[in-house]
Amino acid sequence: MKFSEQWLREWVSPALSTQALADQITMAGLEVDAIEPVAGTFSQVVVAEVIEKRPHPDADKLSVCRVDDGSGGSLQVVCGAPNVAEGQKVAFARVGAVLPDEMQIRETRVRGTDSQGMICSSSELGLSEETSQGILELASDAPVGSDFRDWMGLEDVSIEVDLTPNRGDCLSIRGLAREVGVLNQLDITGPSIDAVSPAHEDTFDVRVMDPVRCPRYVGRIIKNVDVSVSSPLWMVERLRRSGLRSIDPVVDITNYVMLELGQPMHAFDRANLTQAIEVRGAKSGETLVLLDGQRVSLSEETLIIADANGPLAIAGVMGGDKSGVNTGTRDIFLESAFFTPLAVAGQARQYGLHTDASHRFERGVDPHLSRTAVERATELLLSITGGEAGPVVEAGDDRHMPSSEPITLHTSRLEQALDTSLANSEVTDILERLGLSVTSRSDGWSVMAPSWRFDIAIEEDLVEEVARIHGYNRLPVRRPAARLALRADQEHRLTLSRLRRQMVDRGYQEAISYSFVSPELQRMLFPDAVSPALANPISNDMSVMRVSLFPGLIKALEYNLNRQQTRIRLFETGLVFQGELDALTQVPMLGAVVSGRRDPEGWAATSQAVDFFDLKGDLENLLALGDSEAWRFEPAEHPALHPGQSARLVHEGTPVGWIGTLHPGKRAELGLKTDAILFEVSLSALTKGRVPSFHPLSRYPEVRRDLALLVDEALPVQALLDCLRDAAGEWLSELRLFDVYHGQGVADGEKSVALGLTWQHPSRTLNDDEINQLVDTIIAQTGERFGARLRR
Repeated sequence: MKFSEQWLREWVSPALSTQALADQITMAGLEVDAIEPVAGTFSQVVVAEVIEKRPHPDADKLSVCRVDDGSGGSLQVVCGAPNVAEGQKVAFARVGAVLPDEMQIRETRVRGTDSQGMICSSSELGLSEETSQGILELASDAPVGSDFRDWMGLEDVSIEVDLTPNRGDCLSIRGLAREVGVLNQLDITGPSIDAVSPAHEDTFDVRVMDPVRCPRYVGRIIKNVDVSVSSPLWMVERLRRSGLRSIDPVVDITNYVMLELGQPMHAFDRANLTQAIEVRGAKSGETLVLLDGQRVSLSEETLIIADANGPLAIAGVMGGDKSGVNTGTRDIFLESAFFTPLAVAGQARQYGLHTDASHRFERGVDPHLSRTAVERATELLLSITGGEAGPVVEAGDDRHMPSSEPITLHTSRLEQALDTSLANSEVTDILERLGLSVTSRSDGWSVMAPSWRFDIAIEEDLVEEVARIHGYNRLPVRRPAARLALRADQEHRLTLSRLRRQMVDRGYQEAISYSFVSPELQRMLFPDAVSPALANPISNDMSVMRVSLFPGLIKALEYNLNRQQTRIRLFETGLVFQGELDALTQVPMLGAVVSGRRDPEGWAATSQAVDFFDLKGDLENLLALGDSEAWRFEPAEHPALHPGQSARLVHEGTPVGWIGTLHPGKRAELGLKTDAILFEVSLSALTKGRVPSFHPLSRYPEVRRDLALLVDEALPVQALLDCLRDAAGEWLSELRLFDVYHGQGVADGEKSVALGLTWQHPSRTLNDDEINQLVDTIIAQTGERFGARLRR
């Protein structure tokens, strides 16, 4: 919410400086993000009147004007603006004036004609970011000779407040004034809004077919408006200082009322409406061209405004192109409605929109404000565009209007939360100044929230209101008591920080991605996955909960590749979500992705690309922090991974993760030009460590035997290693795979696996007979189980 300080001070003006006012509302929970001047710095610019205009003798597009600047005479000025005219009041920069771009005005000759100053446009005075083709026209009652800055009130600032979603009541000058008034114990004085008497009896029928989502709809016909007139400068300025640009008087007035009172409004061209206004859900196949030119296909859950010919607007979001006001409009239908927050929530994002109206309706608009806003807008329209107002038409169902329930605030709960005791009179005063209805009780207060405070529903909300108005900085400061006893170290568990440090030590960088992913990407990688879809997603491409870390890591990889990063090593930890909402499982996982060169670029480094075994080595290094003997890699196929280059991770017999190269088809579909190798593993298994235990070192020599076994090419080496450990006896101290060979001397369909076995006895020297017997047992068992034989 951006607002003009001067505008706010017309409602309530505490004896505070600008910075003090910003600090005060920040401490009350309305954080001020920025304070900016409303205009650039300039001097010696005054209000002047054009008393004569004639063509320039030597230039078709220039005019020679005589200007009265209030100094007692007239000045000759050459002007190139097409809209300059006799009798206009203008902003005139005298000779010696300095404009915002530090341009100094001097007396000069333009095409042989003297020019003694400059008639200014809004962009030349820093009042508009867009370059203007015409001069700034002032009101006819602007006093000639007066200082332009003073007359325009440009010694003002725009204050931008970052409101939390629960404070929709402060998305208006009226709401902010209420807050400032409460904080400073001042009354607010807004404009007097009286009912406008009808000048004709014409009405337009309104039918609310969905009163649950639209309990109130108010409308009025205003005839013979003149849309060609310009909005008054004071209104244009207030809109500009609030971050909105002027469009036409009808749109400007509806925007002005929205900023002033907090009620979004819309005006339809009466000539484009047929039979009756209908507030209903969209029908299958209906489309709408919005005011921004975008054509949208309406879903059946969308609440719309329609007539007999079809949709006119998305309720609470944006109007349609055909029904909007244009230069030929003579009669308008002015609407103001209350749409429940749940009716509008998510509708704008569903169509890729975010409007000022949806921003307010999603957070809650005062349900009793609709008629007041219509009367205020009517009053402004009649004074600016002329016309005749008809009677107000109101439709809906009061049974579906929001209602407040009594909330009990207990004195004991308030004292416990604030750690201090406040006088009952102070608490009552705070609550009443906030607009709440208060009844004293023996144990506290019974409170009813006003219609504009959607965020007050439970006792804790009342505690917060008392605390912030009383002042957080006035509450006592106490250091919390803490037990300083040492906690037992869980040696059997690895910490997440240890795992992170290990990944960083291996050259990885940590990525943090959203828990929400694109449904198309998730479906491509995990066709059978089931996870909850979000009812109100951030965007359409982040609308389902992730079932794996792979989608986020792949998007992070893609982002880096698109920015010319050629060596990428990323890891991430986070939850994945599996199952429907009523049976949801949340699993903490650790995942990683690598791509590009194996080694960083350097004179001694190779240019080989990273492969499956590089990532497998990094993962094994991570597993070695715990009990590496409890882990197995089993060949298996995964829909997202390359067949033959993927494996299932098994911990103590339970599948807990995957590792592999991204499937070539998926890679092509994603547009990746390089291989991506990924893994993810359950954190609960990964953090399961092994408590160290002491084993005395043997004083006796080791005995080593190397065996080369011929086995079937498809046999996993892990199965062979498990068999060797079982057959090698209890004194085996090391088993090492040091070669796998295919080629001359090895039959097709077979491979030679070379293994080094080391034995060591803790209390004596092993002899050759014992070792030979163990080797014979190994050869016999591997031959029986796998058909292995010694390579000669």
